[in-house]
Amino acid sequence: MAMPQNSTGENGFCFAQTLDFSCPSPPPGEAGRTFTAPSGREPSGTPLSNGTASSGVPSPSDSCAEPLCSTTPPEEGTQFGQGIKYVSAEGEELACGWGGFTPGCLQLFNTSKGVLFFLCVASFLQGMTVNGFINTVITSIERRFDLRSYQSGLIASSYDIAACVCLTFVSYFGGNGHKPRWLGWGVLVMGLGSLLFALPHFTTGRYEALSAAEMGVCGENQSLPCAQAASSLSSYRFVFMLGQFLHGMGATPLYTLGVTYLDENVKTNYSPVYIAVFYTAAILGPAAGYLVGGMFLNIYTEIGREVDIAPENTLWVGAWWIGFLGAGAASLLISIPILGYPQRLPGSQRYIVMRVSEAHQLKDGSHKKASDPDFGKTVKDLPRSVLLLLKNPTFIFLCLAGATEATLIAGMSTFGPKFLESQFSLSASEAATFFGYLVVPAGGGGTFLGGFLVNKFKLRCSGIIKLCLLCTVSSLLAIFIFFIHCPNMPMAGVTQMYEGSALPGGHLNLTAACNAECGCLQETYSPVCGSDDVMYYSPCHAGCKRVSENLRNGKKVYHECSCIEKPLLPGPGDAEAGKCTSSCVKKPLLLFFMFVVILFTFLSSIPALTATLRCVSDRQRSFALGIQWIVVRTLGGIPGPIAFGSMIDKSCLLWQDQCGEQGSCYIYQNSAMSRYTLIAGLVYKVLGTTFFIVACLLYKPPPEESAAGSSDASENGNGDPQEHKPSLPAEEDI
Repeated sequence: MAMPQNSTGENGFCFAQTLDFSCPSPPPGEAGRTFTAPSGREPSGTPLSNGTASSGVPSPSDSCAEPLCSTTPPEEGTQFGQGIKYVSAEGEELACGWGGFTPGCLQLFNTSKGVLFFLCVASFLQGMTVNGFINTVITSIERRFDLRSYQSGLIASSYDIAACVCLTFVSYFGGNGHKPRWLGWGVLVMGLGSLLFALPHFTTGRYEALSAAEMGVCGENQSLPCAQAASSLSSYRFVFMLGQFLHGMGATPLYTLGVTYLDENVKTNYSPVYIAVFYTAAILGPAAGYLVGGMFLNIYTEIGREVDIAPENTLWVGAWWIGFLGAGAASLLISIPILGYPQRLPGSQRYIVMRVSEAHQLKDGSHKKASDPDFGKTVKDLPRSVLLLLKNPTFIFLCLAGATEATLIAGMSTFGPKFLESQFSLSASEAATFFGYLVVPAGGGGTFLGGFLVNKFKLRCSGIIKLCLLCTVSSLLAIFIFFIHCPNMPMAGVTQMYEGSALPGGHLNLTAACNAECGCLQETYSPVCGSDDVMYYSPCHAGCKRVSENLRNGKKVYHECSCIEKPLLPGPGDAEAGKCTSSCVKKPLLLFFMFVVILFTFLSSIPALTATLRCVSDRQRSFALGIQWIVVRTLGGIPGPIAFGSMIDKSCLLWQDQCGEQGSCYIYQNSAMSRYTLIAGLVYKVLGTTFFIVACLLYKPPPEESAAGSSDASENGNGDPQEHKPSLPAEEDI
């Protein structure tokens, strides 16, 4: 690996004071030698430890260019003591560019802040696509391609399945390889997945939503060919699953190698802030996806074609595919600069050599094996790497706690908009926008605040785990808000009889004396809101005889509806197209506590990630994140959407009927949906609290007296740029 040349001010970084590290197991004849940062310069023309030659011109960086363990210039590749290897440096390998093309203007971005910017853009696009657009368009895709909730849950889980398949390979080999190249190719694959996800729009026929005229009113001859209604569009779910699979493959390096690449190239104290900014971008991505995706859903899916149904109509399908085209193109573009970054940034070695270890101390001392510079570079070390992590109880329970949080996050992010849509009687676009307004301040703010708190109070690993525990308990208390719910808007034949009485046994009965002669079809679902504030399945089921040419509040108005009575006046009433507006008085309370749950859930995310990085050995960080993501996705991300989708399906009151085939759900029972959400939330939050408690109790930090000796130097952020840091007996050199 290349060493940075001392040609810039950043690389010419010197100690302000002499630092003394005891050299472990010195070779014979070198007993008592210490690691000392020299204060003088090498003579002119003397080869320096980084493989370059010193000019005769005095330089402030010369005093930092000598080896830590020797006073004579070492041979290239010579190893001293335990864990120090000198590798010759080629300056061009640390330059930003592609192959031999390394223009000087690009070197302005060859800093930790430059890397952070491009990785933030990549994580923003990933979050906007996978956790934003996909969750926003779930309802529209179900409607367009005749999918059920558990099928859309499988689509959402395909992302995590792909990640599980790739994580071990990527984190193990990528962690010891050229991280920016792994990251760049991953972002490119992610972009291809977005383009593939939008493909079904262009390969299927036009979406023919029944217009108001075709749906007709009472008395018209209505017919709907079953061959047209019962389509095989649900097979396109496999294309969506493949697109999500590519999303998962591409994003795998981003949250394992991307995090460790940032962590390696900044001071230890600043690492939580950098990672928090990175993850905040990943949280703002879904929020932007909800907001922008909600805007796109107000555009009809067949752009340029005029239809006489409004977005509030449940047969409306918005332009769900536009966001994926844009995000896919942007991902392809952003992968280019990421591919140009060097394996390590110039000047990063001074941070690595001064780190203070907080790795969990195993009783048998086997954790010291991971400090060998050659450890983890071959496949034969893979089983030993896994074993070291499995013997670390703090790491294991942090993984399990992350899995419980991931289950709730994955489930609620997938079906959160649908929850709001049902509870508050909103359209799909309104629900997506509403959910975006919740996620932006709560999710993004919580993520950044978590990293800020770790940095502000300079928390060690034990304190970080306690902070995670506090956040989990707070969100556990707030989740009891799901005891309350907004009542369903009354719907004739679904939640109540046409004359207002309750349905016996909850069975549907859409036919009544007032619409018996209308010949209404159950396939044509187009709810209307009567002047009596009761919803009806369609204008025909409301017994409406005539549709007005004039719009009221932008909606069609139906007249002479025999099933609707005018308030205070005799005769048939009117109906407006769309759902009735909910006037739930519990809406502000429900939204506030949902905000609190999201805030404290995301508040613990960066501290938990930081604790994971600190409780394992330095060389195992990338692999540890990979293993953690496997556990999180296997136990949380994959079953989360599927379990939530199945629970939501159980709360369905009215299913789509396609000539005897069951389609997607039209109406959910709000009380059942809240009850299932509460049960799931309580179970997983209690488990998460338990796992954080156990992780805190079992954590065994390094000896305090040893760690304190190195921590002062680490605070300064000063250190010599060496390729590999010394392996000290007490593992104090993170």
